[in-house]
This record gives sequence, structure tokens and C-alpha cells, in this order.
Amino acid sequence: MRVHGLREELEHQGISRRDFLAFCASMAAVLGLPASAGPAIAAAVENEQKPILIWLEFQDCAGNTESLLRAGHPTVADLILDSISLSYHETLMAAAGSQAEQALTQAVRDNAGKYIALIEGSIPSDADGAYCMIGGKSALQIAREICGGAAATIAVGTCASFGGIPAARPNPTGALSVADAVPGVKNLINMSACPANAENITALIVYYLTLKRWPPLDQYRRPLFAYGKSIHDNCERRAHFDAGQYVDAWGDEAHRHGHCLYKMGCKGPATSQNCPVVRWNEGTNWPIGCGHPCIGCAEPNFWDTMTPFYQRLPNVAGFDVGSWVDPVGLGLTGLVAAAAVAHGVGEIVRHRIGSKASSEDGSEAE
Repeated sequence: MRVHGLREELEHQGISRRDFLAFCASMAAVLGLPASAGPAIAAAVENEQKPILIWLEFQDCAGNTESLLRAGHPTVADLILDSISLSYHETLMAAAGSQAEQALTQAVRDNAGKYIALIEGSIPSDADGAYCMIGGKSALQIAREICGGAAATIAVGTCASFGGIPAARPNPTGALSVADAVPGVKNLINMSACPANAENITALIVYYLTLKRWPPLDQYRRPLFAYGKSIHDNCERRAHFDAGQYVDAWGDEAHRHGHCLYKMGCKGPATSQNCPVVRWNEGTNWPIGCGHPCIGCAEPNFWDTMTPFYQRLPNVAGFDVGSWVDPVGLGLTGLVAAAAVAHGVGEIVRHRIGSKASSEDGSEAE
């Protein structure tokens, strides 16, 4: 347990005040807050009492944990998450076996109604939950016990958020999302993607520490700051889409020049996430930037609805491009641009309506 504050720990690790404030400014940018919010974030992160985190892994590949360990700002982000008190995480903790289970039991008992549960992986329900057992209990039983006593539950990754690959047809284990496995769970927030970006997880915690509440959510209970716009809207190749410049084959001249990957199966128009803005590997790149189409991994049932990954979707809601994208040429460039503008306006209107509806029906986590 820490015996001093985050500021002292930052100094001990050789992190300057300027670097820390730069990190807080970057968190403000991820959250869509003005740059002036940086000092408020710094004050909250340094001085506020940190909540207890309990991280559980069920039917998963541990990809979200690996993503967390490779955060874009590892020193500061890890320190923040560590200072919050990560009381249980079977991959990271030193204890094992009965000692680990005792640590979990004590953390839940001592912090009932106060801790935040983070769930990674889907939760199998068939065969009485026998497909995933930990310490003699099924994942289903553990999830209901832990999430039931939490102040909030964060489903980390698409498997926990929507069932992910384990829940894809034919779903032999009866894999469920957290929402389906624990109906009525308090303050559920889904951080979907395979894996979830550690920058977004950190920003979510920073938002809570700074504003003392959870952020507004979309219809899938995902934070609007990370999932409020489609990948297509922010894509660096959007200009090539508007100009009707598409990749027709891997390695062709258009591919080498960074043209639009829509015809190669990119699911960016049907996927909402901030990948083009936050990126990966310390913000250096992301799949489309590397020349690979988005596979829609942040969306519900993506394995069933987005495959085949290298074929474009025949129909995308609010994105009526399929009938003319193949023969597009210079004569249709204006039509492409007009459709893109109309799509962008439609997205803005839909998100504003969704935000208004969220505030009216209480979909924002309390």
C-alpha cells in the first residue's frame, strides 16, 4: 500500500511537473474537454481519494490486460491506476491460489458498495457455468457476487461488453456479456474493442476522479467521449473516400499511396470508436494507418455481422454507398463528396438526439 501521494511518487520516478501536466492535458483531449481542464484533472488525480478497483478475468485472451500493460503513457497511466489501488488482478498480483481468493474476498468485504469492478472476458452460462471455474465457483456466480456489490462495473473489451468471439455462432459455451449475465447491474459502462485502448480506460477513470460522476453513454452504454463518432468520420483516409480513390487490391498503387480501404472490407463507416484520434503504440499508428481495414471489433456481434472481414458490407445504416462505390470515377466524385457530407451531418444529428435522449431517460451512469 502506498504511504505517500501521487505527486511524491511522480517525483520519485523522475517525472517532472511539466510532464504530468502534459499527461493531464492529453487526458482532457481524449475526453473532449477544453485544454483549460488540464489543471482540474491534475488536482483531482493528485488529491482525491482513489477508488478501489477489482479486475476479474473470465473467458478471455487477456488482450485487454496486455493492452493496459502497454499503455501509451505507461509511467503515468500505470501510476494512476496503481495509486487507485488495484486490489485484485489475477494476472498482475503476486498472490496465487487460496491467497488470491482470500485477497478478493477481503477486498469485497472491506469495500462493499464502494469498489469498481472491471470485468474482462465473456461469462459462460451453459453447463451451469462449468466452462469457466475459479476457486470452485463459476464465472457466472463470481460475476453476480462481485458486480452486485460494486459501485460501478466496467466491462473491458468486446467479450465483456457484448460477448465477443466466444458468443459468436454457434456459441457452444453460452457466453454472455456482463449486461446479460448480471441483469440490472449498477452503473454499467462498456469499453468495447479487441482490445480496449488503455488510453480510454485511463481517461474513464480520470473523468470519474475529476467530475465525481460517470460520463454520458451511447445506446450501448459506451462513453461518448470514446465512441461518439464513427471511425469513418475521423479517418485519415477520409479525403480519399470523398475523392472516390479506393484500394482495389492489396499492394496496388492506391494501397501504396494510402487510399480508402472501404472496398477492401473496411468497417469504419459502421464502427464507432476514437481509434483515429487516440491510436496505439504511444499514439504512433493504428490499423488503417498501417494499411489494414477496420474489422469493427468495437461493435456488438462483430464476429457474426462484420465478416468476411475483407469484403465490404452490402448495407450500412445511414451510409448508402454500396450501390455506386464500385463504378465510382471522376464523374461521380461530387456525388461521393455530397453523400459523405450528408452522412456526417446525419451522424451529428443522431448523436445529438442520442445525447438528449440519454439525459432524459437517465442512460448516463449515475
